[in-house]
Amino acid sequence: MAGQLTAKLIKACTLGLAIGAASQGLAQPVAEQTLDDSTVTYPARFFDAYSPVSVNDMIDRIPGVGLALNRRGGSNNRGRGLGSGEGEILINGQRITGKSNEGRNQLRRISADQVDYIEIIRGTSEEMDIRGGGQVVNIVLLDEQSRSSISAEVNMDRYRDSTLDPGANVSITGQSGKLNYLFHIEAEPRYNNQISKEVSRDASGALLETREEERNRDQTDYETSINLGYQLENSMIQLSGLYGGNSPPQDTDRIINDFSSGSVVTEIEREERDSERTNWEIGGDYEYGFASGAKFRFLFIVNDRDFENTRERFEVLSDSENKDLFLFNSGRDRERIARSSYTWDLAAKQGIEIGVERAQTIRDSDLALGLDIDGIPEPAFGNLVPVTISNSGSTVEETRYENFVVHNWQINDRMSLESSLIYETSTIEQSGDVSNKRDFDFLRPKLDYRFDITQSFQLRAKIEKNVSQLSFSDFSASADSSDDDLDTQAGNPEITQEQTWNYELNLEYRLPNSIGVLNSQIYYRDIEDVIDRVDVSPSPTDLQSARGNIGDGKRYGVNLDASTTLGYVGLPSALLSMGLSVQDSEVTDPFLGTERRLRNNGRWFGRMSFRHDITAWDLSYGFFYSNSANDGSGRTRVDIFDIEREISDYSISTFVEKKAFNGYTFRFDIQNANDNQRCRERTRFLGATVLGIVEEIEDQCSSSGIKYALKVRKTF
Repeated sequence: MAGQLTAKLIKACTLGLAIGAASQGLAQPVAEQTLDDSTVTYPARFFDAYSPVSVNDMIDRIPGVGLALNRRGGSNNRGRGLGSGEGEILINGQRITGKSNEGRNQLRRISADQVDYIEIIRGTSEEMDIRGGGQVVNIVLLDEQSRSSISAEVNMDRYRDSTLDPGANVSITGQSGKLNYLFHIEAEPRYNNQISKEVSRDASGALLETREEERNRDQTDYETSINLGYQLENSMIQLSGLYGGNSPPQDTDRIINDFSSGSVVTEIEREERDSERTNWEIGGDYEYGFASGAKFRFLFIVNDRDFENTRERFEVLSDSENKDLFLFNSGRDRERIARSSYTWDLAAKQGIEIGVERAQTIRDSDLALGLDIDGIPEPAFGNLVPVTISNSGSTVEETRYENFVVHNWQINDRMSLESSLIYETSTIEQSGDVSNKRDFDFLRPKLDYRFDITQSFQLRAKIEKNVSQLSFSDFSASADSSDDDLDTQAGNPEITQEQTWNYELNLEYRLPNSIGVLNSQIYYRDIEDVIDRVDVSPSPTDLQSARGNIGDGKRYGVNLDASTTLGYVGLPSALLSMGLSVQDSEVTDPFLGTERRLRNNGRWFGRMSFRHDITAWDLSYGFFYSNSANDGSGRTRVDIFDIEREISDYSISTFVEKKAFNGYTFRFDIQNANDNQRCRERTRFLGATVLGIVEEIEDQCSSSGIKYALKVRKTF
């Protein structure tokens, strides 16, 4: 498989070079780029030849920027609170206070003419608002008394069933005196048409059943956001807000052919799903600088996410329909986080930050199931008979405190060390159908060492203890949308956080004359209390599983990245980026008692992107390609009564973009150009999986087809 990946990457690379070579006479030289104190700076003039519209357009032209924007290294942990370091984007040296409305989402909303310069920060400092342990992209906007810009985009997507789905967004950015502002509103099309086919056979290979299914989801995501910043003489205030939502109806048509009786029996089903989601978020950031150089900072976030989903299934008869399933689930997630810190110079070239963070996280959930069985129907259950579900309604609340200290030491002109220690305490309480209360405490140290061997070579080493953020939806029963034979999944009130010791070693080389970046990373993860499926069966005859802790595991691998402009072949305005990850992992399966890989940990993953800007024509084109190990070994899910193995094709997308008359930019994308198939092999067992008695084997493949997207952008 690795050999096939290499061959495909070489073929695609050769194709890109050949296409580019045909146009090398049209290529333009790139602007200068400076390197100083471990920071790479790209002034706005660097991008002039490319006629960028947004900050995203500028970022796309920077070699190796993916090393800062892509979080890699085999970690599945979700960040906790405001100090998790998940953001890699700063704007004017500040991180946007938010989760849904964070810095990376702002890049496509800020017009390119508002930018002074872009920095890739490769060092550490107490002045930085991000503790990610990687690289940081800092977008520095023009500092003018008055500036403003309006960016507008309209788009139209076309899907394989000939559906046309429009969208639009508008952003207003600018500065008035000491006030910076960004307003954004958008309607983003998310229509989906999915066709799947499934064949089921028994253990001897005899045909049992076939299924053909088509799903249509008519979804448009609506969102509006605002970001404000005000600079006083010694202090700075930032506020951000966001509101969004959608209500997509989904229809499913299904044809089932049953061959188990020796003759074909055909059933027709259809499903209706109505859902509604709303979310809002408010964030704030206050910073005060003392005459001594010390700094006090206070941040807060309040957010709320609410959803409801109703699924109804009907058996289609010759002259009527019979409803046989009603499934309702709802949830509400709320967060309230506050963080304060004080930073000062401990000594020459040494800074220290101390602080505290408090977070309250609440999840309300409810689940209702009605079936066409003997009993008394109720209107609240779709006029079907209610079915009792254990642990179907609950509220889970966590109150967490972090006390932290961070020390930054610029050892000399070439070496820096950041060390931190976090002491975390939390209480998780569940009420409703289940009552449970537990207390936790964790000590989380971290060391981040960086050594500039030369101005081009940098060595980075990190040791860190991480604690995962639990998904509170795992605590109670939930709807199962992946298996037609199972309507619900059990919850687990006893699940605990994954704890991981992370070890990383990076070596980065910036190629001469600013033509690119080479990077290698070796990592090792020592994981305690791995989260996967566990047995929560109430009895030997009622087998059930839920997400829980299965013991200790480990994950390790190598990431290799290369990104370069192609000036050495006459194409300085072409950018080629490639990456290859090789990894492995180990954990003991709780159902079979055998050693296997961690879930979602295939043996390798590769990707490549190519972009060529023909600056004389204001024309750009390119592609993105990705592939991964398809032996299913890293995508195998072992459960109490079945085993699933996922296999998917490679993926490729292409684009062409042209800046035309009066500053209008037209972009045409072909997404999922190869119409890749996502397949699943599910083996069901009679009784528990460990007994090995195969009942049937299901082979299912699905695809969403090729998507064509046309976008027209304009900055006013």
